[in-house]
Amino acid sequence: MKTPVSEIRLRVRYAETDQMGVVYHANHFIWFEVGRVELLRQLGISYREMEQDHRCAMAVVDARCRYRAAARYDDEIIVRTRLKNLRESLVHFEYELLRASDGALLAEGETTHLAINGEMKVRTIPERYMKTFRQVLTNDGSLRTGQARGKKV
Repeated sequence: MKTPVSEIRLRVRYAETDQMGVVYHANHFIWFEVGRVELLRQLGISYREMEQDHRCAMAVVDARCRYRAAARYDDEIIVRTRLKNLRESLVHFEYELLRASDGALLAEGETTHLAINGEMKVRTIPERYMKTFRQVLTNDGSLRTGQARGKKV
């Protein structure tokens, strides 16, 4: 069984499209971030708190996107995010971008994040967060606010 999924909806803005009227490819990574931050928020994890109170930043060390279909201006997009894997200093997320009107898969991707301290040195993820991530990966945890269906950005 897969881990819980966070869903958030957003609408393609004109500034996110290129000359052909298609969403510029780099915006998919921005949407991945929106989904990832929302998933963490639903799990009770704040990036700000992690960085300020625990001196733990999550640096992107790998990012991938497989484009399947074009997204265009004013399309409503569903960003699905789930935790895929976890190690002592690494967190791996996976994403799907779907067009809300027809459910078409627009893109799928993954990002891997390395825990680092203020000196940019690898560190372990604080136990407080590891506990939550482990619960999610073993399906013992659930999203605090349920799945964010219908939530828009």
